[in-house]
Amino acid sequence: MKSWVTKAINTINADYQRSADTHLIKLAQIAFPNIDIYLKDESTHPTGSLKHRLARSLFLYALCNGKIVEGTTVVEASSGSTAVSEAYFAKMIGVPFVAVMPRSTAQSKIALIERYDGKCHFVDCPTQMHSEATKVANDLNGYFMDQFLYAERATDWRGNNNIAESIFDQMKAEPHPVPHTVVMSAGTGGTSATIGRYIRYKGLASKLVVVDPEYSVFFDSFKNRDYTLTASRGSRIEGIGRPKVEASFQHDVIDEMIAVPDAASIATMRWLNNTMGIKAGPSTGTNLWGALNVAQQMIKSGESGSIVTLMCDSGERYANTYYDTQWVEQMVGSTQTYEDKLSKIELAY
Repeated sequence: MKSWVTKAINTINADYQRSADTHLIKLAQIAFPNIDIYLKDESTHPTGSLKHRLARSLFLYALCNGKIVEGTTVVEASSGSTAVSEAYFAKMIGVPFVAVMPRSTAQSKIALIERYDGKCHFVDCPTQMHSEATKVANDLNGYFMDQFLYAERATDWRGNNNIAESIFDQMKAEPHPVPHTVVMSAGTGGTSATIGRYIRYKGLASKLVVVDPEYSVFFDSFKNRDYTLTASRGSRIEGIGRPKVEASFQHDVIDEMIAVPDAASIATMRWLNNTMGIKAGPSTGTNLWGALNVAQQMIKSGESGSIVTLMCDSGERYANTYYDTQWVEQMVGSTQTYEDKLSKIELAY
């Protein structure tokens, strides 16, 4: 059994060695004076999203802690991207995988999970995912990966080529090498925890700003220091925002939070595509709206510097949802107010 675990770990590490780092794109078209905005493109991972890093860490963490052995069925509660990435690693090491997700999850993501031989188990509401995943794991005598519990501890925040170390290494040759601010949205909270801890560990002056969509409790929890908050429904921005304060969401490493309207997230996602040809998912719109707000605050304060945010996944997965005007109007409403605001941003061509 130990030899199987060793082989599984070596297989995952070999896959990592074959993977290049992701690109850091300078959004040079945004003409803010003495302020540069960068987009860390996580869509280029083998499974197409930021969650590839998390899934790798979660599998290694579970294997090294004796939670996954040969034949263990891995179960996850995920609205899509984490499940896609975990299905990839499960197939790689030869264990069954089941994703518990809302029925509203994009069909393209369901197809990707099934492409990696994963099975999808549906619930009616995102608030049911955790309890149902626990039940499914118990019924199958499997292991509930529980990204919302383990995300903040599965990644080595001190370095080891985590996303924070990658960002700051790639920034070294830029005009403002130490970012004024890193902007990140929270799903599990694991990535923001890694970035915030790394900033403190390295003694950097950068701020960590976390953006949060509607129907998520993270912003109010941070503002009021109330860790017991819950919501009656899930976020409309797929992959981020939670109806309860998850264990991986680390309030104390965050400097500031910004609440972002869902219509602003979608408008910004489309604006990025229309003006710069970068087709990203809705959580990237949330991130970039936050980055643009930070830039405007810096201009008012007479500050200069760089801002780094993340492109969490590609927009190709959302052709029938967030890029479909009729779907957006039905599910979220008009984005015109935010489109008008974005149209006033000066662009350099």
